[in-house]
Amino acid sequence: MERNSELRTAWDFVENTGRSIFLTGKAGTGKTTFLKAVMERSRKRPIVVAPTGVAAINAGGVTIHSFFQLPLSPYVPGAKVESKFDFSKEKRKIIASMDLLIIDEISMVRADLLDAIDAVLRRFREHGEPFGGVQLLMIGDLAQLTPVVTPEDEQILKPFYDTPYFFGSKALQQIDYVTIQLSHIYRQQDEAFISLLSEVRSGHPTAEALTKLNTRCDSAFSPNPKEPYIRLTTHNNIANNYNESELQKLPGYAYTYRAEIKGTFPDYSYPTAETLVLKEGAQVMFVKNDPSGEHRYYNGRIGRVQEASDSRLSVYCEGDSEAIEVEPLEWENTRYTLNEKTREIESEVQGTFKQLPLRLAWAITIHKSQGLTFDRAIIDANMSFAPGQVYVALSRCRTLEGLVLAKPLDTRAVMSDQRVESYISRQESEAERSISQLPQLKQEYERFLLLQLFDFRSILYLEESMMRLFNEFFYHSHASLTQQHNQALQGIRERVIAVADKWRQLIQSMSIEALHDKDFLERVKRSTAYFADQLQDILSVPMELSQKVETNNKQAARRLAGTLPELRQTCLARQYLLTKIAEKGFSIAGYLHEKQMSMLDAFPTDTPKKPRRRTKKQDKDIDEIRSIVARILKKRK
Repeated sequence: MERNSELRTAWDFVENTGRSIFLTGKAGTGKTTFLKAVMERSRKRPIVVAPTGVAAINAGGVTIHSFFQLPLSPYVPGAKVESKFDFSKEKRKIIASMDLLIIDEISMVRADLLDAIDAVLRRFREHGEPFGGVQLLMIGDLAQLTPVVTPEDEQILKPFYDTPYFFGSKALQQIDYVTIQLSHIYRQQDEAFISLLSEVRSGHPTAEALTKLNTRCDSAFSPNPKEPYIRLTTHNNIANNYNESELQKLPGYAYTYRAEIKGTFPDYSYPTAETLVLKEGAQVMFVKNDPSGEHRYYNGRIGRVQEASDSRLSVYCEGDSEAIEVEPLEWENTRYTLNEKTREIESEVQGTFKQLPLRLAWAITIHKSQGLTFDRAIIDANMSFAPGQVYVALSRCRTLEGLVLAKPLDTRAVMSDQRVESYISRQESEAERSISQLPQLKQEYERFLLLQLFDFRSILYLEESMMRLFNEFFYHSHASLTQQHNQALQGIRERVIAVADKWRQLIQSMSIEALHDKDFLERVKRSTAYFADQLQDILSVPMELSQKVETNNKQAARRLAGTLPELRQTCLARQYLLTKIAEKGFSIAGYLHEKQMSMLDAFPTDTPKKPRRRTKKQDKDIDEIRSIVARILKKRK
């Protein structure tokens, strides 16, 4: 497949279907460029998240844990994880109104983290749909960096997952997603170097390829300061030793900044040095995001110490107008356990670590280099300990000539993972079949959205929850209102769901050409007016009266406070959408836009927006449909 064809196919799947996508390809094939194009040009409402701070910044997004407010502990399918901070109204609006979730560097995302995302999206969107019905665009290369799994995490996750890789996600296995592989490499232009990288990426390089790479080995190489090289290493301690050596070469006084440690905080978990020694001119990297909200720095940003003293320190970063005054920040050491009885993940803060959020950065680990490109780099990767490390390090370089190996590479350093190889093999065989479905999926996208428009199961589910709540707690104290909810539930089943099911069956049976018929589109407008009217008629009074219910039962109050606003918001969003389609008619672009706006309009305000007043023609159309529905119900009885 030619490169333009690959990108066009990926764009069509994102823009003109509802199918989720795994976009993969070798390093430098334009995955990040494609991501940015989607963000700039898509008519859908996308959100970008990534597993690390550096990856998130590079992608123009935020970290997964930050956006979804997830704990750093493992997620077990079915476990209830309560966020430390409840979701703000703004965050809930964003989640409710987005069409597309882009997850960058998916190779580093663990299966349980993807399932945790699924749990949050189901909570705030469609409960019965994987990922709340959101389309996913997963971008990454499984031949690059792998998920981090500590021994403690592995012990918790092993009973639930066969593999820590994202494709082990329970939620992901419930959706039919397409794999698209980009093949044209933009970062490197030298075909010989590209061929070498491909062999390393496979995990099984030939002896000839290793010999060619090792011609770039120069253990005694000393870079010219006018031609700066960055050193990429496998382990933190190697990078630390190199940084200490470079620090000693700087003139000037060395200032010492000591961490404040309380409770239990093991040294292997220190986010930076316990004793941080810095000089003016030292090259440093921030190791934490700016908590002030001013976004002055982020985890991975590089700068040089401009001024240092016993009481203050400032760092200048390229592109800034002034240096950053750096203050100590605090990290928590938390132990996570799984409560087998409650299936809840519990946490306990065991200690804290307070220090300047900096580390020396003449050398960085390969892990921190992910997503970056260098003209000159010294690669020290013979002690590789995870699949993909050597490939990531080598592929950061634009040319073979700009690469220097600190030590020769051997086959032990270039390792592979059988689970990944098996998955890639399956996906490659499926990719052609999936891509061949694209023309049909594009044609069917309009049908898919029409069926979505007339899908009222979420409202039925929430009213059933309200009915159970009132039967359990308010049957005697609010008998009349309980009866109203019972009538409302019956009304939704008979006047909304039963009618919508027949309407959806008709849409499902029609040809693509018939869906564009003028008379059919007029029927769509009349039907949307009918359903908007029915939802208003059935639910407005019981919802309004339920807001006035008071109880001393904490469990009842908590459940009512959770279910009622969700029912109200879901119902209003659908009413607003139906009213807009009744007014303007149905089109793909119009539907996507109005769906987003309706969800935003439905969020609680001091003066809630009301559905637009109907025209006389719409009233006549609704009366006509009502009479048809009445005849249907009469026949059923």
